[in-house]
Amino acid sequence: MVALPLAVASARQAGDTGRAAVPAASRGDAPARPDTGSRSPRLLGLGLTTAARCGPELTSPDGIEAQTCVLTQGEDTWARTYYRNATGRSLDSVLSLMGPGDRTVQMRCATGADDEPATCETPRERSRGVPDAYTAVTEFAERGPEGALLLRSGSNS
Repeated sequence: MVALPLAVASARQAGDTGRAAVPAASRGDAPARPDTGSRSPRLLGLGLTTAARCGPELTSPDGIEAQTCVLTQGEDTWARTYYRNATGRSLDSVLSLMGPGDRTVQMRCATGADDEPATCETPRERSRGVPDAYTAVTEFAERGPEGALLLRSGSNS
C-alpha cells in the first residue's frame, strides 16, 4: 500500500490514529519545562505532551493521500494534515480548524508536485473548551477557482 510514508510520518510526529501522547521534547516542538508539581498534561516528567485526534488515512483515485489531526499541547490547539501528492501537479489545499463558539481558522497550504510526504498546519491558538470540541478538515482540489475537489480528509471521519 502506498500510504506507508504517511503512517510513518504521523507516527513519528503526532502519534497513531485516535488519541496518543507524544513527548514534545523528543519531537522538538517545545522545550521541556520543569515539573511544577501542578496537575498538567505531562508524561512521566519528560515535558509537555501532545495529544492527537486523527481521522483515517485516505487515498483518492487521483493520487492524493492524507490524514488530518487535531493536536492539543498544554493550553494550545491546532490542526495538522499529513499528505502526499502523487498527482504530478501542484494543487490547491485548505486546512480548516473548527472549534467552540463557531470559531474557524483556515490555512492555505502550498501543495507541490514533488510526490514527497509533507505537512501543513494551522497556527496554534489557546484552547477554548475540551479537545473533543475541535474538528479539522483538509480539502485538496485542482488549481483555480473552479478546481475539482480531489480529496477531503477530516479528523473525525
